[in-house]
Amino acid sequence: MDRSETRAGTERRPETPAEIPTEALLEAINTVLMSLGRALICLDERFFVMHASPALDELVGEGARAAAVGRPVEEVLGGELFGGQGTLRRALEAGERREGWGATVRVPGAKPRLVSISVAPLRHDLSDLCDPFVRYLVVLRPAEQWETTGGSGVTLFSGLVARSPVMMRIFELVENLHESDATVLITGESGTGKELIARAIHQHSRRRSGPFVAVNCGALPPDLLESELFGHVRGAFTGAIKDRVGRFELASAGTLFLDEIGDLPLHLQVKLLRVLQEHSFERVGESVSRRTEARIIAATNADLARAMLAGRFRDDLFYRLRVVPIEVPPLHQRREDIEPLARFLLVRVGERHGRILRLAPDAIRTLLRYSWPGNVRELENALEYAVAVGQGGETLHAEDLPPELLAGAPTTLPAAEMVEPMDVPHGNETRVEGTGSQPAAPA
Repeated sequence: MDRSETRAGTERRPETPAEIPTEALLEAINTVLMSLGRALICLDERFFVMHASPALDELVGEGARAAAVGRPVEEVLGGELFGGQGTLRRALEAGERREGWGATVRVPGAKPRLVSISVAPLRHDLSDLCDPFVRYLVVLRPAEQWETTGGSGVTLFSGLVARSPVMMRIFELVENLHESDATVLITGESGTGKELIARAIHQHSRRRSGPFVAVNCGALPPDLLESELFGHVRGAFTGAIKDRVGRFELASAGTLFLDEIGDLPLHLQVKLLRVLQEHSFERVGESVSRRTEARIIAATNADLARAMLAGRFRDDLFYRLRVVPIEVPPLHQRREDIEPLARFLLVRVGERHGRILRLAPDAIRTLLRYSWPGNVRELENALEYAVAVGQGGETLHAEDLPPELLAGAPTTLPAAEMVEPMDVPHGNETRVEGTGSQPAAPA
């Protein structure tokens, strides 16, 4: 008697996986993952989306599944992770898996959604149970679920690197602004990355095809700053030998970033207020009003509330600028970000020196214990120092770091604020991976 028959000889055993059609097997897997609040995306060897589970519609929005299938995964989950040199793409091509990374799902017709993803190559011994063209698997879950479960994943977001909940909320806010032209005021200490956030807002907005024009309001004398912002006509002042287009005109179809807005002189604050209210201005030496549709993002490390009390900053301008406030916390208040930032920045420093570099565990512990008064900018400078003075090996140790880190590390930080080094996949304990992006220096 056939083993597949029961004693009564009328029923067969349940089918083995090899006998189950691909569609039925995928449906079963999708059902299991959906019950766990997960969505599945299957990729071919070219990193195109071959299959996506119905849970993707629940996670991102109706129609997301259909919109994702057939597209390069980098268009769905971002080039920083899945582009030609993307971190997760390189890991998959090397046969490695990664868990708990942050990404933003973008498909036509659906609102961008921040999610946590895990990736793995499909095992060769399982390929006959699935579509033979599937090579890689991507599992998605809501980012808020990842945060509350204490996930150690890292998010790469428009040149920003973080894993702290406070930065995740800022990333989500940036995503939520994608249809808005509201004025944004970014505050935070020097070196925290304010300009990077401004650039991310621009890149995720309807104006991303237009220019991003930056002006440092504290870097120029008042007369030159006025001409820089509004432009001038020939003969407006000594040295004005020809007409000049100002930054408001240059940024009319894009975004104008006013850095260090707290240093703007009072008479220019009045002119800026008018631009915000009426969307018009005059060039220096001209009485003709010109129209501008530039979106304004301002940033400062100054205490504008105190400046208003002292009469150095107009309160009406403050409230015009602060339609959407974003406060970037200093690095010592988001210690979860120190290690992933250090690994990310070390790639950039290493590329400048033509070297592939790693951080030893003692170096990571030293970085985690330091208070970082100079924030991300100081962190990058510390890594630059370590590479310059190191002994030329591929691994940087604690003794390669600047002396102030070694002197301040044991005593600067209360024990209650310590952060343990993040978990790194087996076989990559100290490996620094490329990210496929080159962020600008922190603001």
